[in-house]
Amino acid sequence: QVQLAESGGGLVQAGGSLRLSCAASGRTFSNYAMGWFRQAPGKEREFLAAIIRGCGSQLYADSVKGRFTISRDNAKNTAYLQMDSLKPADTAVYYCAADPKLHTLVVATTDKDTDPEIWGQGTQVTVSS
Repeated sequence: QVQLAESGGGLVQAGGSLRLSCAASGRTFSNYAMGWFRQAPGKEREFLAAIIRGCGSQLYADSVKGRFTISRDNAKNTAYLQMDSLKPADTAVYYCAADPKLHTLVVATTDKDTDPEIWGQGTQVTVSS
């Protein structure tokens, strides 16, 4: 079983950048597709990006395409979310998630019968104007 721990959140000014990390424990990290989500106060959880088990295909939500980049280092058991050109609207708690199937991550916030196998505890990102 893999456990996830996010880090790298904090306070940043609009236009700035942050890189979030999602460290996975366990030996089977490379067997999981990884995804990033966020939830702002009073809003539903939002899918942001996902990456397949190898360091290959990535998918992005339109709201972050061109600004956020998902990556992973299977040797370090870590996934990343590079966030550039941050806006106050990006303020939220950011979560990473893992599932053997990329599709599960992509539809997790639209299909109530689908839930990624593993979630992290979240890290707060606050973007000031």
